[in-house]
Amino acid sequence: MTAFTPDYSHYFWQGERTRLRPWRLDDAELRFMASLDSPTRQMHQDGVELPTSVELQKEWLEKAAGGKDDGMIRFAMENLEGVTVGWVTLHSRDQKNGTFGFGVAVYRDYRGHGNAVDAVRTLLKYGFWEQRYQKCNSVCFHTNEASIRMHEKLGFIQEGRIRRNCFFNGKYHDDVLFGMTREEFDELIKI
Repeated sequence: MTAFTPDYSHYFWQGERTRLRPWRLDDAELRFMASLDSPTRQMHQDGVELPTSVELQKEWLEKAAGGKDDGMIRFAMENLEGVTVGWVTLHSRDQKNGTFGFGVAVYRDYRGHGNAVDAVRTLLKYGFWEQRYQKCNSVCFHTNEASIRMHEKLGFIQEGRIRRNCFFNGKYHDDVLFGMTREEFDELIKI
């Protein structure tokens, strides 16, 4: 009997470097290990993450395994060799105004290789071309230079700054606001 090998040649959730998939229970240990990277976790939430365990991660994954939870769509991000390298979310989906947002994190050993740009581009394609949203809004801390570069590489426009909007690690931090319209995305992709 031969092992099952999926054919990803026409898979929508795949870019040039990454593939998006639902979380699985066997991702619990990796999620736990990522939780130990406290400086990175602070950049993705309001403060230090409470201690967790593999068991607690499994409980969370059992709830989130379907990909959708509380209006947020969550994906594990893997490279094309099948190694899980991070995660992405689609959130703040507003049907009335036609806007959405995203979150992305790449695990420390896989940063600097274009994984975030590739995965977010896939989410943008879904948001604009499949869900008919007209604008993507995004925000990052002013100290997160990697995120600022990622937004610039993707073609986002810096739309503003909210000063001293978040507090962590004993300091206030500014939020940098980015936006991209459907037309701007289409022009970048050249459909």
